Amino acid sequence: MAASSSPPHALILPYPAQSHVIALLELSYYLIDRGFTITFLNTQFNHDRLLAVLKFTCFVADESVSWAFDVAKKLNLRSAAFFPAAAAVLATNFSIPQLILDGIIDEEGELKHMGEHERSAGTAAMDAAKFYWNCFADKTTRRVFFHYIVSNNRAVAAAEFIICNTFQELESPALSQAPNILPVGPLLSGCRPGRPSGFFWPPETDCLRWLDQQPLASVVYVAFGSHTIFTPVQFQELALGLELTGRPFLLVVRPDITDVEDQPYPARFVERVAGGRGKVVGWSPQQQVLSHRSIACFVTHCGWNSTLEGVRNGVPFLCWPQFCDQFFNESYICDVWRTGVRMERDENGIISKEKIASKVEELLGDGGIKARSSALKEKALRSIEEGGSSFENLNRFAEAMKDSSRAS
Repeated sequence: MAASSSPPHALILPYPAQSHVIALLELSYYLIDRGFTITFLNTQFNHDRLLAVLKFTCFVADESVSWAFDVAKKLNLRSAAFFPAAAAVLATNFSIPQLILDGIIDEEGELKHMGEHERSAGTAAMDAAKFYWNCFADKTTRRVFFHYIVSNNRAVAAAEFIICNTFQELESPALSQAPNILPVGPLLSGCRPGRPSGFFWPPETDCLRWLDQQPLASVVYVAFGSHTIFTPVQFQELALGLELTGRPFLLVVRPDITDVEDQPYPARFVERVAGGRGKVVGWSPQQQVLSHRSIACFVTHCGWNSTLEGVRNGVPFLCWPQFCDQFFNESYICDVWRTGVRMERDENGIISKEKIASKVEELLGDGGIKARSSALKEKALRSIEEGGSSFENLNRFAEAMKDSSRAS
């Protein structure tokens, strides 16, 4: 072990998914700002060999790879678990034993009682059918994922800190239910020149120059994260719906789904929008896009990183969740914060081009949504400024981790 006078050196281990990598990279930069040396691992690295050579003073790992906390415990390293989603989701994971006792779920995570899992005022009620582990159609997969979450909960309990990419003013009721969660967000991504952003695809920054040419608060920004794949029918309805709005739009279509056979554009769509009213990119510098003066709203899958980036920039949301915690995040946006509206699917599960266009108009015509979005932005900014709740929590965490002696 390093002596207590050694510089703080954090070993960071993310779950290998983009949103996890992005958030933990940004947390690493915050710790660098506070005097830490960082070693950032990918899961393919030989952890035992690295730990034998380097004298780390603390260990920070993604909650999803909680097996790694056994390594920290054996080496007597101070440790912290990092959760990249909403604190309320993690609090629900921790409440699994109580959910079983209350008869809402059985010991395999299967529903016994339909309806909403109610929380205290100011926290979104969670539809029991949309619990984190119920996002899979296959029963066996649901059960495997459920037991994975239960196992993670036990392992994470060994960590000295549980830090979360959220802020006190955003999730105060949920954080009061789980006081062991330390909020340190919103962690900003892609805003540090010359440093890796965690993006799995290179951002096409020419879209910023295109945004410069658009009127104030006019552009519909559309991005669905790193996993969403639409059917060809839904993709065409999306493209035509954006065109039908008559507004300028910036559409992100990831490089891994731009094959014409998988995601065919409507006939002559690209030619019609190429004149400047619409722009399609493979990946965008999202934080810079959302902070741009020309952005009017954000059509999103409601991933937590995207949700926080929208909150931090005061952008209204048009919600289009796909799986996992995204439905819960939609409830936060539409029911608690009231900074967005939901999409509506037809009987075939499709959101039509007409519905897309009408929902954009509904969202942008609601002055209350814009006002609440702006107010939430101010709270987010205050939280990360000196003296703010997340700023002080980061200082508290950094100071604790600088002491290499493990707490009793």
